[in-house]
Amino acid sequence: MNTDRHGWIGTVIDGICRVILWLSTTVIFVILVVNTALRYATGTSLEWANEVPELLFPWLVMSGVVLAALHNAHIATVFLMDALPAHVRRLVATVAWSVVAALYATLSWATLNMIDIVHDEKSPVLQMPGSLTYGCVMGGLVLLAVLAAQSAWQSWHSRDAVAQPDGEQQAPAVHW
Repeated sequence: MNTDRHGWIGTVIDGICRVILWLSTTVIFVILVVNTALRYATGTSLEWANEVPELLFPWLVMSGVVLAALHNAHIATVFLMDALPAHVRRLVATVAWSVVAALYATLSWATLNMIDIVHDEKSPVLQMPGSLTYGCVMGGLVLLAVLAAQSAWQSWHSRDAVAQPDGEQQAPAVHW
């Protein structure tokens, strides 16, 4: 998929999220396979084998959510936007993306304020702080806010949109 509309920021976000996605998926898979093999072969299992996938799963999910947003892969209902004239569509897209960016930023800030509280919660075996998963969620929300703000900027500056066969100019796609 193409991240050109997000420029170098999209390329960096794409790279980071792909690494996190692949690492977390691979580690979760290997741990589950090894633990299952141990259970069947020896009747024992790794003590920490349940905790690590639980800690990595939010990283897997958030990286996937950010990648989906980056590539416009979320489900979108666009028939109302398609019914609007291009200049109205551009305004609606800009306002909508601005609201989305503000909401993600607000959620990021609220999550940041909760990090100290959940830091004291520890996982039973590995004693990993709960702030690790909250930090991952906060990081994902920050990246989503950046992408939404960038989409708002691009929507507003889309005056040179491509003309459609009916002479109407195409405004940027809005997916939220």
